[in-house]
Amino acid sequence: MKPLTKAEEQIMQSIWKLDTAFLKDIIDAQPDPKPHSNTVATIVKILVDKGFVGVNQIGRVHEYYPIVSKEDYSSSSIRTLVDGYFEGSFADAVSFMVKQNDISVKELELLLQEIKQLKN
Repeated sequence: MKPLTKAEEQIMQSIWKLDTAFLKDIIDAQPDPKPHSNTVATIVKILVDKGFVGVNQIGRVHEYYPIVSKEDYSSSSIRTLVDGYFEGSFADAVSFMVKQNDISVKELELLLQEIKQLKN
């Protein structure tokens, strides 16, 4: 899966939240200061070309919808991060987060319980 730029990812986040959206909806979902409509339209076209977003033509306007789910993109991004920085080891990635105080022991215990439940 092709990676997204920060700008593309920000637009994609809005499309995932909205599920289906017109250009105006996507612009309205952006934080202030709002990007120019031409900028958003260009990024949406790139997302369409990359295969992340589909288009329904309704009269003279376009309705956009996600083709790639947020879950699929997140999974691919995390896998790429772990492969690139932790030699493919999720254990090393979690260990790094513990050392950086990004995850607490309590959160790890809850995560372990969740994993055990999923395995049963």
